[in-house]
Parts: sequence; C-alpha cells; structure tokens
Amino acid sequence: MKPLLINTADRGGAAKACLRLHEGLLQQNINSTVLLKNKTNNQIAETYQISLQAIERTLKTKITTKTLNILKELKLYKPKSDNFISNRPKGLEMFSYPNSKINLLKSDLYQNADIINLHWVADFLDYKSFFQYNKKPVVWTLHDQNPFSGGEHYTEKYLGIDKSGYPIKRIITKTEQNKFAEILKIKKEALSNFDNLHIVALCYWMANEVKQSEVFGKYPVNIIPNGIDSTIFKPRNKAYSRELLNIPQDKKVVLFVADSISNKRKGYVYLERAFEQLKNKDVILCSIGAKSSILKKNKNIIELGHIADELLMSIIYSAADVFVIPSLIDNLPNTVLESIMCGTPVIGFPVGGIPDMIQDGENGYLTKEISVPALVKTISKFLETSNVFDNDTIRKNAVKKYYLQVQANNYIKLYEQILK
Repeated sequence: MKPLLINTADRGGAAKACLRLHEGLLQQNINSTVLLKNKTNNQIAETYQISLQAIERTLKTKITTKTLNILKELKLYKPKSDNFISNRPKGLEMFSYPNSKINLLKSDLYQNADIINLHWVADFLDYKSFFQYNKKPVVWTLHDQNPFSGGEHYTEKYLGIDKSGYPIKRIITKTEQNKFAEILKIKKEALSNFDNLHIVALCYWMANEVKQSEVFGKYPVNIIPNGIDSTIFKPRNKAYSRELLNIPQDKKVVLFVADSISNKRKGYVYLERAFEQLKNKDVILCSIGAKSSILKKNKNIIELGHIADELLMSIIYSAADVFVIPSLIDNLPNTVLESIMCGTPVIGFPVGGIPDMIQDGENGYLTKEISVPALVKTISKFLETSNVFDNDTIRKNAVKKYYLQVQANNYIKLYEQILK
C-alpha cells in the first residue's frame, strides 16, 4: 500500500493534522509519502515539495523567484489584484478558487502511489484537470468546507458582535451569491464523471454538511477524527509548568490559543468581553499566538507569543486550569485535542466539531449559545466547580479516542477497503 498525502503547506492546523497522520502511518510500516506545494520543515521523513516540472508555466510566468522578489522590492512588479477578494468584508476567513497552474499528476510521487489522500489543497489542486485525468482512487480529508463550498473556507453565518454580546448575522451580497454559484458549477462539472472519491469528515457536523452538499453529496462519507501523539501531549506538573512560564501559582489561568485574534471566526472578542465581566478577579488570561497591542491594555493578560514547539505547548496546557475556545464555527480544532490529551478541561461554544470533543461536565463545558453572557456564565460555573474535573480521567478518555495509532489504523482500513 502506497498512499500519497497531499497538502498545500507543512504549516498551519490542517498541515499539522496531515503530518501527524503521515507519522502514524509510517509507524505502522505503511509506505506513506507527503507532497507539498510549500515545504519549510526538513525534519519529517518522506515529505517532498512539488517539482518545477509539475508547474505549468506560460510565457508571462517564466521568471525566477529571485528576479520576481527583486522586481517587487523595486516596485516594478505589481501582482494582479482580485477585486472580489479585496472587496470582501474584513475579518472573514480566506477564500480560494478551484484552479491551479500546478499539475499534480506530473509528480513522480503521484505516479508511484496507489491511492491519493487529499487534505488542505487550496491553490494547489486544479479541479478540472485533476479529476478529468486522474485514474486513481481518492480519499479527501476535509479540514474545512472549501472543497465543497462556493470558495469560502467556512460558510460563516455571523460577522461582528452587538453591544449586548450577541453575534450579528452576516448579510450575503448578490455579488457573493453569484460568485459562489459560479464556483460551485465549476466544481460540480469537474466531478461529474468521477466516482472513485471517498470523503473523510473529522466530525459529525462536517459529515452532515457534506451530505447536504451539491458537490460531495453523492459520495460515501467516513468519520475519522484527527490523531495526536500522546507521548508529547500529556499532563505535566502544574506548579513546575507555571514556574517555567513565570505564571502566578495562586491564580486561576484561562488559556486562549489562536494564530491571530483579528480572525473573527476565532471569536476572541467574545472571550475578551467575558473576561472583563468576570466577577472573580483572581483570574489570568494566558494568550498564545501573534502578539497584539489590543491585549497589552489589560494587566491580567499574559502574552506568550507564537509557540511552535509541541513539547512547550503541552507545558502551557498543563499550566492552565481551563482552555477556552470561543470559535463561532470550526471543524475539529487541534487545540482542543491537545488540551484534553494534557488533561486540561475545555470550554467552548456548541458549534462544528466541538461538541464531538467536549462531553459537558466530564472534560469541560459547552455554553448554551454563542454569546458573551453565555460564556461569562459558563466560565464562572467552571471557576466554582473546577474540582469536579479529574485531569487523569480527561487524559485517559482522550487517549482512547484520539491516540495517533487509532487514527492511523482507521485510515489503513479505509485504504484497504477502497483498494480491494
């Protein structure tokens, strides 16, 4: 068995999940390889960047990267702008088109594989040419909604927050509706004659979204959650972890993790407002991700910046009393898996795949709704009842469901079924 896992980059949440699966397959002696458009990490075995021969160039694009960068610095080159994307409301998740100048079928890795496992492939997969000429079975692991949407990576229902702390319903413009319809038509036509496609959803929410999809509705769907290395993400001594991070021992620590707090979908503003309204003043908010001047205004916030090292992240989860994920829409966030694998309970809104991971009252709490008042109430409830949560039990149950080899074995079974 020779699965080829394809992902646009080796950085980001989807990349992390893809590479963890790859490592799990290698540990099971499966001949797995990973094909990337952008490769920055040379520490993971059998991961490769797409060759130049696979990139279809035109006369206009025959220019070296070095020359292009020089022209940009001299302001002699200006990339063609996309009016639709530039005019989208600020704060929305990214938007991607279903076309690419890269021909994945020209890669030697593709030629040598017997099954293709697509992951997050925005700006890497060309729908029309790939599904027209590919003759190999395809598994598509969905890390967001883009593969079957009209271009959005998440079909966000809300944009903004009102004075009372409730989400403001997003208004979809006629221009957006037309663009979504145009892209859906391209995707449906590309897949019209391709039957050997098998969808992997990470959670029940995504599986239901797929079944209602115009693009993927006819294909079989399997639910396989992400896996995680339990030897790295495990409970550490809380007192030592706090001492290492210079976090006060006598405070309750609420953890927030996101690459950027400006991404409205991540819902940081809900946590910020909730934190301001908490009556318990012996609480510190610890933030992981890009530092922001917004956070510096509050003395009870500790910014640790961007953390790439997974061992250090496990120490941070262990230092916290609770991890709060205020996402307004999400799939199966790696951060929740990491937290419960470290035995740290989680609080989140009841959206996407988060209810799959949080069993209310057992390893955290789900709020009743998406709102600041609901989040304040739930965090306050946790601060009053935190002693009911057992870190060892949270960890034990997480290992049963999300241990790396559980995920790898489920994929191996799926690959074998398809190849037979």
